[in-house]
Amino acid sequence: MTLQMILALSILVLMIVMIMSDKFAFGAPPIFACLLLVATGLSTVQEAFAGFINPSVVMVAGFMVVMAALMKTSFIAKVQTTMTSLVNKGGYKSYILLLVVVMLGASLAGMGSTGYYVLILSLVSTIPYNKNLPTSKLMMPLGFATNHPIVPINVALTYGLTVGVLETAGFLEGVPMVRFAIVHFILSLAFLAWSIIAYKLLPDHEITDTDESISGPEIAVTMMNPIQEKITIVMFVISVVGMMLMNQLGNLAYVIPGLAAAVILFVGALDFRSVRDNMGAPVILMMAGVIGVADALGNTGFTALVGDWVANAIGTSLPPFLLILLFVFLTSTSATFTGSNMGSVFIFAPIAIATCMSLGLSPLAAAVAVTISGWNGGYMPVDGMPAMILGMGNYKLPEFWKYSVPMYLIRIIALTAGSVIMFPL
Repeated sequence: MTLQMILALSILVLMIVMIMSDKFAFGAPPIFACLLLVATGLSTVQEAFAGFINPSVVMVAGFMVVMAALMKTSFIAKVQTTMTSLVNKGGYKSYILLLVVVMLGASLAGMGSTGYYVLILSLVSTIPYNKNLPTSKLMMPLGFATNHPIVPINVALTYGLTVGVLETAGFLEGVPMVRFAIVHFILSLAFLAWSIIAYKLLPDHEITDTDESISGPEIAVTMMNPIQEKITIVMFVISVVGMMLMNQLGNLAYVIPGLAAAVILFVGALDFRSVRDNMGAPVILMMAGVIGVADALGNTGFTALVGDWVANAIGTSLPPFLLILLFVFLTSTSATFTGSNMGSVFIFAPIAIATCMSLGLSPLAAAVAVTISGWNGGYMPVDGMPAMILGMGNYKLPEFWKYSVPMYLIRIIALTAGSVIMFPL
């Protein structure tokens, strides 16, 4: 390894440690890493901060505003009302319907939406114990369901990351968004199938001491007027369609969400402060910052070196499916234990891509599977949503594992299979 490789790797490790420590504002460590890249001479200012003008980052930033507006519509209120009604009915059919309803909500809220899973978990925790449909049988499935859109129309974040890691590896071939969305759909179907099967395995106990009944959850959103709501929904549809037609529209597709966000601002559905905060959200800073770090690793030759080493170590003895599954396992496990979804993706995705290219394979399946896997660990209640599920559901660890470990294995196998089917090697 050269000195430049060592410096670039050290900056990457420092960035990941800062992200994992939770002592720094989310989004700040990548910016600091970009500054270090310039200070050490590994990158120019333009190279280190290239992520901020990356087309995928621009697209996701605009879509963040559209999503912020969408969450202020009556959709969330309807989800809450439907959930309460189904729980009151009770039974296995209501359980399945609740899963589908939450997964439909995830289709709009987006995979890994913190606000959405907090909303759903908080709502379930307020439902009193009902023998016909105990809340202990709901907390885990519905919590994890918030991460699985049954109609994957809002996959901008993972799509943008996939395109970004491919571009940093020098692979400029387009990624058809429809096929990318189908991979998400296959993953969600696998999760739904397991959750339906696992119903009888879930524990039956109270998760709260309250015996008070509820007539309905409080509405957690500020409603717009009817015209603003209709315009917001139209802008959401236009944004999604524009991103799905990226291969046909070219550069225009990257700015359609931003133009839709401008319309939402002009009609008063969001104020300028909300638009500014969402376009510059910490997740955008994170996404833009890590691109510069990944570029530096690639420019020093580190990524290619590791890819060649893995390819030579594995050789042709390991089938491509198992190779991708290995990287999916490493990425999701890293994200599970560190809580750093994007950090784990930007560690393993470039290596997986470089390994496939070294073996003469198309890196598309690996890039798609590894990127999505960053949000599909969760078999350990270490951070974020899994920790909240364990605590709010009043589960013992063996009860948690009984559901989460098989769920995890089924998901990563389905994710790898879906990626290989949709993006042949």
